[in-house]
Formats: sequence, C-alpha cells, structure tokens
Amino acid sequence: MQITHLGHACLLLEVGDQRILIDPGNFSDAAYAGLADLTAVVITHLHRDHYDPERLPGLLQDHPQVVVLAEPQTAEQLTEAGLAGRTERMVSGERIALGNGSAELTPVGEQHAFIHPYVPRVGNLGVVVRAEGEPVLYHPGDALDAEPGKVDLLAVPVNAPWAKVAETIEFVRRVQPRTGIIPIHDALLSPTGRGMYLQHIGDFGADGGVKVLDLKDQGPLDC
Repeated sequence: MQITHLGHACLLLEVGDQRILIDPGNFSDAAYAGLADLTAVVITHLHRDHYDPERLPGLLQDHPQVVVLAEPQTAEQLTEAGLAGRTERMVSGERIALGNGSAELTPVGEQHAFIHPYVPRVGNLGVVVRAEGEPVLYHPGDALDAEPGKVDLLAVPVNAPWAKVAETIEFVRRVQPRTGIIPIHDALLSPTGRGMYLQHIGDFGADGGVKVLDLKDQGPLDC
C-alpha cells in the first residue's frame, strides 16, 4: 500500500491495482492537481471540506473510468447534480469490491460527530480498505464512534469544530491500530498547534505511545 496525504482529510491510496482518492474537499487543493489513473473516489459525507461540489465534476471529467462511492446524503446531491451514472451509494457494513476484487472497501458508521445544537447532524460513513497481503487502513471521515475491526493504519482527525483531544486519544486507544496513525483533518491548525496535538495523540494514544506517521508535505509512504 502506498499512501499520500493531499491536504486536510484527503488521502490517496494505491492498494492492489487500485488508486483510491478519499475525501477531496475544498481544503485539499493537491487532490485536484496532476493525478492520474484514479479508479475510485470515496466521499464520507457532504461537508465541503470533504466534498467540493464545484470541483468534483471536473475531476470526474478528467478520469472517465472513476466511480464515486458516496455516503447516501452525498450520493443524493451527486444524483441531483447529474452524476447518478458515476455514483454508487455506500451502505454501512456492505463490502464493495474494487477492480476485479484486488481491493475491498467496507463502509462503517452512521452519523457525523455532534458539533453543537445549531448545526444539523448529517450522515457519515468511514471506510476500511483492504487488499490481499497489504495493511488494512481505516479512514473515519468525521466521526469517532464506528467499529472498524482490526486495522493496521488509522487515519486520525486531529482538529475540528466537533473534536476534543481527549476523545481523539480514546478513539485511538479503542481502535488500537497495529502499525500506527496517519494525522488528517488539520487545515485549521498552525504548525505550532498541530505539533502539540500530534504530541498528545502520539504520547497517549496507547500505553507506551503510538507511532505517528506524519505525511504532511512528505510525499507518498510505502507500507
């Protein structure tokens, strides 16, 4: 598996013979530049920092072979935008085979994390990505309560209006990724603040600490 962090919540996974782009939102400019041979785009929920309705159609035009795997509310918006033929509605717990089965994606979860009473909650489906002989990765979108099962790599939202670092640490401790965590969802942070968050999560995300695989501005990681 090769993993590239393309800004904020967006990851590019090269797994099996698939190139999967997860959550290319409007904080992730790198997600729209110079990509080739994408096979799937995954959208965990409809918030704009995960799904950019103005830029996604152009991305799909540049990659005519791509299918969009979307959380149901997002899939409805894509259908209304004329992209029904390119969109597959994800269902929690229902596995999706990619390519000829060389990779598999399982949506998990239900709702976006609670922000405050004045912001309606929307659907959110995290995704667990597997391929024979490769690490298992979980990207939760914007929720910390789903059950992904045993995973090697955990994408961890570092900061958000809905996030509390104590809850983030408990999330990492509950999931117990075998290899380490990949920080995501960090566009609102200064470098100093981001470093403080990573220090807390790394030091306390497991007894004895958890390995932080920080890919920000680092290029791809081979796992």
